[in-house]
Amino acid sequence: MSAVKVYIPGDSSAVAVGANKVAQAIERLAREKGREIQIVRNGSRGLYWLEPMVEVATPNGRIAYGPVAPGDLAGLFDADFLSGGAHGLCLGKPEEIPFLKQQERLMFARCGIIDPLSIEEYRANNGYRGLAKALQMQPAEIVAEVTESGLRGRGGAGFPTGIKWNTVLKAEADRKYIVCNADEGDSGTFADRMIMEGDPFLLIEGMTIAGIATGATKGFIYIRSEYPDAFRQMGRAIEIARNSGYLGPNVLGSGKSFDLETRLGAGAYICGEETSLLESLEGKRGVIRPKPPLPALKGLFGKPTVINNVLSFTSVPVIIDDGAAFYKNYGMGRSRGTQPFQLAGNIRQGGLVEKAFGVTLKELVYDFGGGTLSGRPVRAVQVGGPLGAYLRGDQLDIPMDYEAFAAVKAMLGHGGLVVFDDTVDMAQQARFAMEFCAAESCGKCTPCRIGSTRGVEVIDRIIAGTQREKNLRLLDDLCETMVDGSLCALGGLTPFPVQSAIRHFPEDFDKPSRKAAE
Repeated sequence: MSAVKVYIPGDSSAVAVGANKVAQAIERLAREKGREIQIVRNGSRGLYWLEPMVEVATPNGRIAYGPVAPGDLAGLFDADFLSGGAHGLCLGKPEEIPFLKQQERLMFARCGIIDPLSIEEYRANNGYRGLAKALQMQPAEIVAEVTESGLRGRGGAGFPTGIKWNTVLKAEADRKYIVCNADEGDSGTFADRMIMEGDPFLLIEGMTIAGIATGATKGFIYIRSEYPDAFRQMGRAIEIARNSGYLGPNVLGSGKSFDLETRLGAGAYICGEETSLLESLEGKRGVIRPKPPLPALKGLFGKPTVINNVLSFTSVPVIIDDGAAFYKNYGMGRSRGTQPFQLAGNIRQGGLVEKAFGVTLKELVYDFGGGTLSGRPVRAVQVGGPLGAYLRGDQLDIPMDYEAFAAVKAMLGHGGLVVFDDTVDMAQQARFAMEFCAAESCGKCTPCRIGSTRGVEVIDRIIAGTQREKNLRLLDDLCETMVDGSLCALGGLTPFPVQSAIRHFPEDFDKPSRKAAE
């Protein structure tokens, strides 16, 4: 009898809730019972409320069980879970779980399914087909395909990826660079980490295609310091790809050169901004560079540089493999393709949902997320990280689309959703936005550095009921100055959560109303 494959996520979120202990206990019990098993530490499928989710390969497909604790394992072995036996924790075939079945996974098609560090499994599951095709194309053809697909930057700004790549392609220089912004610092986001831990070759493939397309020969992945597992995983994957001929001076025998390195950040939120990231990569303090010049013309070490987010690069292989028309078939308006939406905060079913643009916020929060974990009504949802606007519980019919969000003075950002129930104090949330900006500002420009500090003070006076109307006007004027005068999006977008909180929840800023509510 051959060994039974047992899949236990090595994803850091799964590990945080006991996946390593479960793996050790399964290995020990199998040995005691004389059962031959092969444990595979896969990535997570993104159903985090069910982690650790253990899957067993059976003749009828993989069967999932979860959430599994070490104390559940004796009963699982008694139920013969290694053969897919019935048990109270049995979830059936993972692909049939409604949370997964209703998704449209392009980027996350392999995540949670394969061994993340097996390049053979990656190739067997459609991996490296995009690169193989790209190597048969002219650089301009690759860029044209990406442009035609409608892919926009997934890091927050939504800038058309093809335009950026074309600028670097046409730039004259003795060296060009590809830089991946994996400094995923927004609240409620974890998609970048999931990819780097669960399907790292996808990011490597996407960046390699970018290098071939633009004439860049060197790439860097800038990973936030809070992601040590992702940092180690990417380092191992790069070494494997290099040893297998997918990186180096002669990529797949094509005569074209491209290589990658990882760099670990130092905990600065501001280094999620592209020019601060470049300063940090060059060994300097992470502060904003004024633009122009644009990084596409004068970026890392003064050379033309493509800077994209993890999700932008990981969208590219499927575009090149299946074609721009295939990719454009997903989405709505100018928002094409799919987006991994991350559900967090006070939500019953936290996790990752990859859907085509156009799905509504309501569908994500209720159909996928199951509403609040507390069971209380949804009062607010913040989309786009700590600088994203707050939307009311009755505004959730809005489609997830760049232009639809801009129309209500909000932004999609990196696709993170943080849900709040009716116990949240929105005045305190507004104060936190200014406090966060003050703590994370690089200090380069006055509107951000000083404006955020004064913002905390003004909101404190409003909360205390001191000259409320006068201070609300002052706060509005301060927000306008920050939007118009800040050098980057940290100061420029901090007013979004502040003003949206005041606009949608004015009662929380009125001292008599606050006392009545208490």
